[in-house]
Amino acid sequence: MPILNNIRSPLIVDYDTNGEFLSVPGVLPVKNLELLAPAGSPEALDAAVAEGADAVYLGLKSFNARMRSANFAWSQFEAAVRALHRMGRKLYVTVNTVFEQREADRMYQLLKYLAAVGPDGLIVQDFGVVKMVRDNFPSLKVHASTQMNIASSQGVNLLSKCGVSRVVLARELSLEEICDIRANTNAELEVFVHGALCVSASGLCLFSSFLGGKSANRGMCTQACRRLYYQREGEGGYYFSPRDLQLLELLPELADAGVNSFKIEGRMKSADYVGTVVSAYRRLIDGLDGDREGSLREAGAILQNDFARRKTRFYMLSSMASGAIEDSPSPDWLDPAQDGGTGIALGALRQAKGSGEGRRGLLSPGALSPRIGDSVRLHRADDSERKAHKLVAVEKQEDGLWISIPEGFESGDSVYLIQTRSMSKRYPQVIKGDPGTFRRVPGRERAPEVELPRIKKANSFPEGVYAAVSSIEDLYVLQSVRPLRVMLPLSRKILRILLNRSPAVGESDDTESWSGKQPAEEKGPRFLPFSPGETVLVLDPWFPQSAEKALKEAIPRLRGLGYHQYVANNPGHFALFRDGHSQPVNLIAGPYLYTFNRWAAAFVSSYGVSAVISPLENNRQNLERTLSPGRRNSAFVTLFSRPALFRIRADLGAVYDFEEFTDSRGEEFRLISSPDGSQVIPERPFNIMDKRPFLEEAGFRRFILDLSGPPLKKKDYRNLMAFYRSASPIPSSNRFNWKDGFYSTETPGEKP
Repeated sequence: MPILNNIRSPLIVDYDTNGEFLSVPGVLPVKNLELLAPAGSPEALDAAVAEGADAVYLGLKSFNARMRSANFAWSQFEAAVRALHRMGRKLYVTVNTVFEQREADRMYQLLKYLAAVGPDGLIVQDFGVVKMVRDNFPSLKVHASTQMNIASSQGVNLLSKCGVSRVVLARELSLEEICDIRANTNAELEVFVHGALCVSASGLCLFSSFLGGKSANRGMCTQACRRLYYQREGEGGYYFSPRDLQLLELLPELADAGVNSFKIEGRMKSADYVGTVVSAYRRLIDGLDGDREGSLREAGAILQNDFARRKTRFYMLSSMASGAIEDSPSPDWLDPAQDGGTGIALGALRQAKGSGEGRRGLLSPGALSPRIGDSVRLHRADDSERKAHKLVAVEKQEDGLWISIPEGFESGDSVYLIQTRSMSKRYPQVIKGDPGTFRRVPGRERAPEVELPRIKKANSFPEGVYAAVSSIEDLYVLQSVRPLRVMLPLSRKILRILLNRSPAVGESDDTESWSGKQPAEEKGPRFLPFSPGETVLVLDPWFPQSAEKALKEAIPRLRGLGYHQYVANNPGHFALFRDGHSQPVNLIAGPYLYTFNRWAAAFVSSYGVSAVISPLENNRQNLERTLSPGRRNSAFVTLFSRPALFRIRADLGAVYDFEEFTDSRGEEFRLISSPDGSQVIPERPFNIMDKRPFLEEAGFRRFILDLSGPPLKKKDYRNLMAFYRSASPIPSSNRFNWKDGFYSTETPGEKP
């Protein structure tokens, strides 16, 4: 019988005559803490369970955010659910991508299948899935994915009222903020404690999608942020490649803060990696009630073998003030010299020779020498290709170490050791015998029709063009060709100006808001070229706990000044507009609420929105499928934008001395930074202004020209308005996904 590490002490596990795990009653986790491990393959599942995970999360062959991992067949999944339940462990299924309207039937079929099998929870991103489960499959427990971008107690509590039992918090939070969220909610909280990070705020990355339709919101991220980029002067670096998260030392504090589940990232990682990391965190959790320092030392020693990137605690110990990071002039989680890969660096190839299976590369002698059977990853010097390779030849000679390498790699390319042959363990199989005896599969049922709430205020927003800008100064440029409405981001600086711009409204010039007293240079003009009734205030999709109190206080004051039109981009925003104010409010569901289907549109519409903005990744066919002709008068379509490809919580302007940069293909980008955070935008804009006549014919009559980004110039703006009026194409612009839609794995290499 194998000995497995578990919660209180080693656990003896036996099998019944059918090869199934016998259940083990009476084993309770310390303080009811859950250690949650990734299972990207059956082998990783075996490692996670054997090393003491209380629960695992895995994906099936569709609708999950790690479509490039092995994932599980239907029979394997059902067998795993049965085996883990017999052991007293839990299994969660990832359904954490957005779905298009044409996929509603498939999503309904999947959810009905899952309701029959009975996993312990579904990890979801799409509000349409939340509504579909709530309306049709109430037996399924729903966990809000980190992709849902929940970073405040307002967001947690709104979802909790919708039947969501657990929220996986955004990874960009501090310990202070997590404690504050726990103090203001009764919902279960799950926090990532180890593994790869995204440079972008959770759920807000459009980079991979913009470059080729491979959307992070569809599980197809190509990790474009980890590539090599070049400044205009030619200097290169991996400017947006973060280190790996490791919160081992802070686990006791997180436990004391009331976090329910500690989550390990890694569904793309090997079984050895999963086993190593689970073993370390299991050891520490087991020691929380005893020798914490000794347990931490032992756990840290185990993690020396995880073969991952250098580690960071990310924002966890940052000092936060009203949503911004106040003490991070040089964040330790970014390392421009780090090429984004995992493993132990063995150096660059000094020489390459041979061809085919006989191709060899020369490494300088080092402290660590790989052996036959070890696995390495090779990186091209220009970052154009990365490839894993199992060594079939290793020969030590006077001039160095010759190893087998694949075709296409030359002198100067880097080599990393990612797994040694001796690392591999043989774990007991969770799925014993032939899983083919489990025969359930999704059926062919049609999803029921969903009713969208009647919108009472569709006429609150007149038909025509709306111009979005970044600053108060840009408003004066818009006077040359006045749009129907202006859309202004509710940044800290703009909020201070709006609340202090006119003493006539009863506010003193030293009003404190968001981050203390207003700096003298930010008092702004006394009168603005657009009235409050002509202004739509756009709330940032990143809505952290530390900004919650200030916005709750500011919104009623803004409404009192006549600002009654807002764009909500986060579930937590809806709580800012509860009834009780004397002034009415007109809400628009923003693009970051991802209304890619009628179910999601119905979910957000139930919170009183007057209109929706089509997601920036959307395509025409899906837009028309989602909104029937009778509903299109309540929709906005963005015709022009330099979209934020990813949003970073830190002010990288304090770290990097450049704004413009390029990739290896010559694509140009711009880094825009402020105390509110940083964004990367493309120089080549998204543009479908020439499609306006067709959209109007289809019933769409409200359009956005998003001019956010660098300071707006009058000449550029007048030219863009001329393109809008003439419905002419703009040279050298980008269609994003408008024509071809998301990349599809059904036809590899092509879009649908």
